[in-house]
Amino acid sequence: MLIPAWIAAGIAALFLMSLGTGCQKAPTTAAAAAPASVLEMETIPRTQVRVARGQYLVEGLLQCPFCHSDYDFSKRPAIPVPGKKNGGADFDTFGLPKGNRIFAPNISSDPDYGAGKWKDADFVRALRRGIGHDGRTLFPLMPYEYFRSLSDEDLASVIVYERSMAPVHIEQPKTVLTYDVKKTFQPFEPLAHVPEPDRSDRLAYGKYLVTVGHCDGCHTPRDDRGNVIPGMDFAGGVDFSGAWGPDPKKIIPVASLNLTPDPSGISYFDERMFINVIRTGQVNARPLASIMPWGFFRNLGDEDLKAIFGYLRTLKPVQHRVDNTEAVRYCKVCRAKHGFGERN
Repeated sequence: MLIPAWIAAGIAALFLMSLGTGCQKAPTTAAAAAPASVLEMETIPRTQVRVARGQYLVEGLLQCPFCHSDYDFSKRPAIPVPGKKNGGADFDTFGLPKGNRIFAPNISSDPDYGAGKWKDADFVRALRRGIGHDGRTLFPLMPYEYFRSLSDEDLASVIVYERSMAPVHIEQPKTVLTYDVKKTFQPFEPLAHVPEPDRSDRLAYGKYLVTVGHCDGCHTPRDDRGNVIPGMDFAGGVDFSGAWGPDPKKIIPVASLNLTPDPSGISYFDERMFINVIRTGQVNARPLASIMPWGFFRNLGDEDLKAIFGYLRTLKPVQHRVDNTEAVRYCKVCRAKHGFGERN
C-alpha cells in the first residue's frame, strides 16, 4: 500500500495518593485514590458500551485494519484478505532508501504473534506517544500524531475493542530503519487528560472527528522534507498512485482531492451529497479510488458525517485544481504531479 511517508498517535503517569487528614492518626496502610483517568487503570474495564464505541471508531473513523491487514483492492470497497484482518502488513521500503523496511504489526489478540500479551498501557503509550510495546519509537506511518487527540474515553474504547479482535496467527517481521531515518522523528511527551468533545458544538465536534480521523494527513501536501506547504491545508494533490483496481498489475494515478470550500475544491457539495459520496464511494458518476478509505468512513452515522462536513466548510478556501480523470502534470503549487496540475 503506497501511503506518504510523513503520515504520521501518552501514557498518563500512574500514581497513588495516600488518604488522611492532619487531624487524624495516619492509617497503617495507604489507600489509593481513584485514578484521574480510565487510562491510568492497569486494566481498562471491559464493557459492552466500550466495545461498541471502539468498534465504531476502529472500523470507521480510525480505519485501523486498513494498515494492519493485507487488502484485496480488486473489490469495491476494498476488503481484507480472508484470514488476514489485523494480522499485519508489509509496506516494503515505503519509498525510503535501501536498508529500510516497514511492517505494520499484527494487532490481533493472538498471544504468539499479535498483541495478546500486551498490556493496556502498551496501547495507550503507542497511541498517545508513538512508543511501541517493546520501547522503540514507532515509525510515523502509524498516525499517533492524530490519535493522541482521542478523548480518554474514546481511546479506552478503542483499546477494549482492539483487545477483543479475533486472533490471527501470522508472524510479521520487525520494522527495520536506518539511523538516518530514525533520527528524523521522536516520540511525543506524555499527554494529560483529554476530555470528551462537546457534541453540542457541531463545528468543534467536527474538528475533533477530522483530527482523529487524520484527514489532514492525506489531503494536505507537504514538501520533500515532510513539512506542510504553507497555505495548502486540506488542498489535496498528494500522490496515492497504485494498483487500486481489479488488475493488480495496473497502476492507477490517484491524488487526494481538495477538501476546501474553494470552487476548485468541494464548494459544489452540500450536506446530502457529501454523505452520499462517503456512503457510495462515488462523486456522481466518478468512483473514488479504494485507497481513499470510504469503505470505513461509510460506517459513520449521519450526525458524525454532518459534523465533519460542517467543519470542512469552515476551512480556508484554497485554489488548487486536482482532477484524477485528467492527465498527470507537474503542479507548481503543491510541487507534485496530478491531474490538472498544469492549471495551478
